[in-house]
Parts: sequence; structure tokens; C-alpha cells
Amino acid sequence: MKATWFTRIAGAAGLVLMVAACGGGGGNEGQAAGALESVRYLTSFNTFGRDAYAYVALEKGYFKEAGLDVDIKPGTGTVDAMKLLAGGRADFGIGDFTGTLITTAKEKLPVIAVGMVHQNSLAAIIALEEGGISTPKDLEGKTIGDQPGSTVQVTFPVYAKAAGIDASKVKFVPGAPPALPQLLASGSVDAIGQFVVGRGLIEKAAQGKKAVVLPYGEVLPDLYGNALLTSSTMAKEKPEVVKRFMAALFKGLEYSIANPEESGEILKKYQPTQNPEVAAAEVRAMAPYVAAQGQPIGAVSKAKVEANIKLLTESGAIPAGMTPEQVIDLSLTPQG
Repeated sequence: MKATWFTRIAGAAGLVLMVAACGGGGGNEGQAAGALESVRYLTSFNTFGRDAYAYVALEKGYFKEAGLDVDIKPGTGTVDAMKLLAGGRADFGIGDFTGTLITTAKEKLPVIAVGMVHQNSLAAIIALEEGGISTPKDLEGKTIGDQPGSTVQVTFPVYAKAAGIDASKVKFVPGAPPALPQLLASGSVDAIGQFVVGRGLIEKAAQGKKAVVLPYGEVLPDLYGNALLTSSTMAKEKPEVVKRFMAALFKGLEYSIANPEESGEILKKYQPTQNPEVAAAEVRAMAPYVAAQGQPIGAVSKAKVEANIKLLTESGAIPAGMTPEQVIDLSLTPQG
């Protein structure tokens, strides 16, 4: 496999640590060089297979090689992640880029994106075939279970406008991420917010009943998916830590999509309640979104960011005037 942007960064970081540890000098200098920097990381949404790559990076030692001691916590959606990052209660997190744009416009949180996990949006609404939902228009008059502040809920008005749905006729019902599949299976809600990769998880919870997936990407094909987020303070004051963390995380992402079955087993090791086969299926389904259109993993295009902002501005989701520099630090990102 040829060296990628993030493997070169990770390798350089590891070399710096080795040189520092082996070089001469006083005891304090040696201890500082050998110490791992503690980092707090939030997954995108609970601990499903779609987030297995973080545990892969941990298991394979990529974080340690980058000089980092990473504490992985389950996230509960984009808005929550942004608030925790802004408040200094987490250092890095995963959030949907569309949700990040909308939340930044509304709440002016000091959070910045530094790389893309998905080159296209994975956001979707999933229902069961027996529920009478087969097209976006069928959502009118129905209930959707979702975590408040999630990608699907925050972006829904934009999706509804593009899909010709009257958003006022759709009701969102709050539900914790782990409970959503069972809420749908039990008939407590008509549909749930999920990623497109969640079909297998939902069908397992529904004991084999077939799921209907309504991807946001079918009507909003130009939107980015999940992004790696950090605080503006972290990006400004510790850019090398950001680069090392991102390199290690994306190395885990690359390994994960190349080895989905192993990734499922690694996830189960750290999260025993997860099914490794279902997790592996999610990783396989996610692969085309990670390495879409020949882009390097994590790549960011300023032109595409501008296109995302334009789409949301024209749809009325954000006010005019937002610039890429307000939401992404292009000096830190892999370039696409």
C-alpha cells in the first residue's frame, strides 16, 4: 500500500518521539518525551460498527505511536459533540458536516472541522416495509424516533425541502441512540434517524423484517458526511496534536474498511454488547463513502465546502455570509 497523507504524518510523529526518547539530556526532558498526551474523543453516534475505526486505531497502537493516550466515549449526535468540544469537555469528536454548518450558524460555537470521514452524506431515515413508508413523501403524518440534535433531525428541514416533504407534518420523537432500533421494531415510531449503513442493525432488531432506507444523499448528493471536529482553541494552540491524532484516526479508518470482519471483532472486544457480524456489515457498507471519487481518506475540498454552504444558504437553513474559514481549518486538513 502506498504511503498516504496520514501514514506519513503518523510516521513522522513516531520518529520524533523515538528521537526525543533516545536522545541525551536530563531526566525531566526524557520523561516528557516518553509521556503520552491524554486526548478525549467522542464517536459519532453510540458505538455501532460505523465507529469501529476509532477502536481499531486504539487496538492497533496507532494512537500510542502518535504519542497519544486516547479515551473513547460514545457520542450522541453532532450538536452534543459540538457543545462538549466548545466547553472543553472533549478534545475531538465526529459530527455530520451539514449539522456542523447549521449549528455554527445558529449558535456560533468555537468548533472547527479538520478532516472528512465521509466524502458523501450517510444520513438516512429507516422504516420497516410493513409500515407503509416507501418514499420520502410517505413520511408526512408519521413519527420519526431520533436523538435530539442528531444529524438526521438537524438536517431534516433541508432534506424535506429537497424531497418535496411538508416538514410541519412530520413529528420527531426523542430516543437514545441504543434504543432506536427497538423503538422501530416495536412500532413505537414509524421510522428512525440512522445512517444508510444501519440497515443490518435494524433488520436484526426487527427479527428479520425488511427495512426501507431513505438516504439523504439521494436528494442532496453534494453534501459531505461526517467530519472530524475539534475546538478552535485546540486547532490554534495545538496544531501538531491535531495532525497526529487525525493521522492515527484515519489510519485506523483505512485499516477498518480494508478489514471489516476484524474491525467487527475489535469493536466487540471494547464494546461487548455489539454484534461483530452486524458491525462488519456496517463497515463494508461505509467503505464507498470513505474513499469516494478517488479522494484520499480524510480529504477536504474548499470548493465542495463552498458548495455545501451555498446549498444550505439557498435552502434557508443558514443565513448568507458564511465562509469556509468559519467552519474548517484548511491548513490542517488533507487536501482533496
